[in-house]
Amino acid sequence: MENIVVKTNFPDVNLLRRGKVRDVYEIDEYLLIVATDRISAFDVVLPSGIAGKGKILTGISLYWFGRMKEIIENHIVATEVDEYPEVLRKYREVLEGRSMLVKKAKPMPVECIVRGYLSGSGWKEYKAKGTVCGITLPSGLVESSKLAVPIFTPSTKAEEGHDVNISFDEMKKIVGEETAGQLRDVSLGVYTKARDIAEEKGIIIADTKFEFGIYDGRLILIDEVLTPDSSRFWSMKTYQPGKAQDSYDKQIIRDYLLALDWDQTYPGPELPDYIVEKAIARYKEIYRIIVG
Repeated sequence: MENIVVKTNFPDVNLLRRGKVRDVYEIDEYLLIVATDRISAFDVVLPSGIAGKGKILTGISLYWFGRMKEIIENHIVATEVDEYPEVLRKYREVLEGRSMLVKKAKPMPVECIVRGYLSGSGWKEYKAKGTVCGITLPSGLVESSKLAVPIFTPSTKAEEGHDVNISFDEMKKIVGEETAGQLRDVSLGVYTKARDIAEEKGIIIADTKFEFGIYDGRLILIDEVLTPDSSRFWSMKTYQPGKAQDSYDKQIIRDYLLALDWDQTYPGPELPDYIVEKAIARYKEIYRIIVG
């Protein structure tokens, strides 16, 4: 299978930033977010890409943005290239399906993470201290245990390196008490609704992170939402507490890289075709399950 990765480069459009996997351009009073086929692991963008990944992530985000409108407004202005400013239309072939024209919101300086299950860094902390991000949990939980109620565990946003988990009290100092409460309540509301929708499709959302911004004085949902790059999706059919679960994300790639003699610094290694193909299949599978 040929892995043709789409290149995104629009020389006559103002590039604001190239993220690890998304490029953000400024067009008049809007932003254009383009989900590329780049893939990152351990905060390093790998030389290999995953063909079609940008379209899959965009499609999943758009599905969830639509489902969450009753809870919170989002940043989307248009997703059809015909509705974009004229300067962008000549790039239709690249932009179709992998881009969003969005409102220029002021991003919140925190990431809003909701955990419904004990996994990843939360499981490591729980094993050591019986807490997750300072929140005390009942004793006797095992890896991948379902939590009695989902918990809100914010983090800072790091420009480079890893985000740092913070307590809710620390978050209040950063964004103010009222905004912190709003961010927590909306995050828990969106997660709970998404969890229930996903369970009907046979999927567990173990945890996820949301990004919010302020637009015209209102809090809105921005960036991506409930994708395999921002969430841990597990199959209800194979779920077994007491061990790590098989995730619908880039875990296949992480596991391959962990087996190499690589110090997790730039540049990362090329991925072999069979790993790329497995990853593409995994992304396509979760897209089909969620979006249909």
